[in-house]
Amino acid sequence: MNNNQPKDPITKRDALAFHADGRPGKLEITATKAVATQRDLSLAYSPGVAYPCWEIRDVPDSSYDYTAKANTVAVISNGTAVLGLGNLGALASKPVMEGKAVLFKRFADIDGVDIEVDTENVDEFVRAVELIAPSFGGINLEDIKAPESFIIEEQLKERCNIPVMHDDQHGTAIIAAAGLLNSLQLIDKNLDSVKLVVNGAGAAALSSVNLLKSMGMPGENIIMADSKGVIYRGRQEGMNQWKTAVAVDTKLRTLEEAMVGADVFFGLSVKGAVTPEMVKSMAINPVIFAMANPDPEITPEAVKAVRDDAIMATGRSDYPNQVNNVLGFPYIFRGALDVRASAINDDMKIAAAHALADLARAEVPAEVGKAYGRQLTFGRDYIIPAPFDPRLVSAVPLAVAKAAMASGVARKPIDDLVAYEGELRGRLDPSYANVQRLYQRIENKDYRYVFAEGEDERAIRAAVEIRTSNLGHPILVGKREVIEAQLDAMGLSDEKLDIRSAKASQDVNARYAEQLYRRQQRRGMLMRDANRSVNQNRNIYAASLLTNGQADTLITGLTRSFASCLSDLRQVVDLRQDERLMTYSWLSRRGESLLVADTSVHEDPSAEQLATIAKQTAATARRLGAEPRVAFASYSTFGQPMSRDGKKIQDAIALLDQEQCDFEYDGEMAVNVALSKDLMQSMYPFSRLSDAANVLIMPNLAAANIGYKLLAQYADGMLISPVLQGFEKPCQIVSLSATVQDVVNSAVIAAIQAELRLR
Repeated sequence: MNNNQPKDPITKRDALAFHADGRPGKLEITATKAVATQRDLSLAYSPGVAYPCWEIRDVPDSSYDYTAKANTVAVISNGTAVLGLGNLGALASKPVMEGKAVLFKRFADIDGVDIEVDTENVDEFVRAVELIAPSFGGINLEDIKAPESFIIEEQLKERCNIPVMHDDQHGTAIIAAAGLLNSLQLIDKNLDSVKLVVNGAGAAALSSVNLLKSMGMPGENIIMADSKGVIYRGRQEGMNQWKTAVAVDTKLRTLEEAMVGADVFFGLSVKGAVTPEMVKSMAINPVIFAMANPDPEITPEAVKAVRDDAIMATGRSDYPNQVNNVLGFPYIFRGALDVRASAINDDMKIAAAHALADLARAEVPAEVGKAYGRQLTFGRDYIIPAPFDPRLVSAVPLAVAKAAMASGVARKPIDDLVAYEGELRGRLDPSYANVQRLYQRIENKDYRYVFAEGEDERAIRAAVEIRTSNLGHPILVGKREVIEAQLDAMGLSDEKLDIRSAKASQDVNARYAEQLYRRQQRRGMLMRDANRSVNQNRNIYAASLLTNGQADTLITGLTRSFASCLSDLRQVVDLRQDERLMTYSWLSRRGESLLVADTSVHEDPSAEQLATIAKQTAATARRLGAEPRVAFASYSTFGQPMSRDGKKIQDAIALLDQEQCDFEYDGEMAVNVALSKDLMQSMYPFSRLSDAANVLIMPNLAAANIGYKLLAQYADGMLISPVLQGFEKPCQIVSLSATVQDVVNSAVIAAIQAELRLR
């Protein structure tokens, strides 16, 4: 691995806490129908539930219409080959299966249900899955060791009339095939003429070979090797029926011999299996897919040292061209479910591979490239789509659905494919992409973050995540011995973080104190007070680092109240001339953003202040990619009943009218009206808002603060709050209850503010 690449920041403590905090695990089941009244209960259960039961009895396929079957995939394992960890048993595989279910939901809006079958007996396993199969629309087999995985998949495909796929076999094969198609196009070679060497003869390797044969690669052009050497016809040692099926007539006996003159290498084996000398011996413009995890058969750096004409892919995210199964299985099952396919056949797998290849060759939208911090262009370092490309959810399922229909396994063909493509785009929750864009916007830009409460465990963990994720340079304010002891207790003693303290910087503290004294001397501060503040108040010291160019952003609030932190910062940091000091809360849900302001600063804002807060928050909404529709919230709606807050809001509206603002705004109105287009248009057709509001301006601090905390507690979505605006230098004050992720999110927001300051 390149020494410049980040180390894995995940520790045992981090991972266990992630899985245990709050509701244990990574999944929950939620109801899609409200059961709030006796009638609801009667419809959902007895007696109403009898009617869909009778319908399904008479027409079994109607189960897709009346139950969750149409959008449900069972993620099933016996834990005999868990990741690279080996045979851990069924129960120990459950975190992985839950994780797989999360990916199904995240990338394709499929409800995954994890099932762990506690047996290594093939017949028992097959029978167990066969018996529960009618409950699901598809079955994703996972982490089952070879050769049992081959037997299990084949038997289940024969016995079940729903799609069955062992992702460990076929997922890697499909993604690798897509990457190979594009690699060959770049070097002007053809699938039917290249020589392929495969090291490894497990499930993924054998599936890759079989898929490439189905796509037109001649079997005699493929040499496979395992730990015993080349798999040739007549070999006896370590053979089975699946290896025998791929054996070829050859005099080659070792991987080293096989690599001479090879056009393509697929590695699905172990770290270090390929040497630089082997790479040297390959044909011109070699294609090398070293897919062993976590460490490839040979690193891109080692290949680059001996060949400058190679196209390289690995299974890792820290190198270009990652062969990542998440590009495949969610979308393949999405397409299969949507046409109620009875199977996932070779035609559908090939269609998925071609769709992925086509997507990588297509012009990448600017917003996708922007999300990844660089313009993505088809070439040697971009042969496979990026995992967070939102076009995947429409491109791959559509291709799979078409192939299912063409090959005769679709039981519910789609008539309007254009409409289906639009439906697919709408399935993905863009909220995730919103967050991803924020992070990728500042990757590798080396913004400096000073954490005023650097001894707090959450600040330390946030600092480690920021550094290891290439988000910038964290600075922790605190006692070195305390922070280093914390790092040691966390298992992160080798993390070398930038630690600052007033005690260790006496050479500049006098200057910081003099600056503070000059700012505050006419507000009752004495020189001794300034010295004490710089040396004892970490907010003051951290803010001094910020204003003196030692940091680009500041994060505080973990151990002190918002009001206390804000008071400290105002002593040191200038306010912006073009902004009012305020905060907003940002809720992102199902691709929709809702901003609430001002949640932390103005206790009882005047009409003029409300108008300014509205303008600033509208501008923020635009920066987040939404066209602002601002509603001034109240308990009254358009004067009924009239109140002091209502009158104040009407005055704010009048001020905005005078300025001829270029965004929609209206009020005062109740929140339920503001957030419902139907209610607004039916009862108040004169409203200026063309749709539900996405910005709520609250009449006072109490309403705003209560509102955003209710969102934090109950909202189904992502909430970043509070976000502070108005300081000349970016500062963020997190809540006392902030999680590590909250701290990182606030730091990222501050970095984006710093970026905007530089424009």
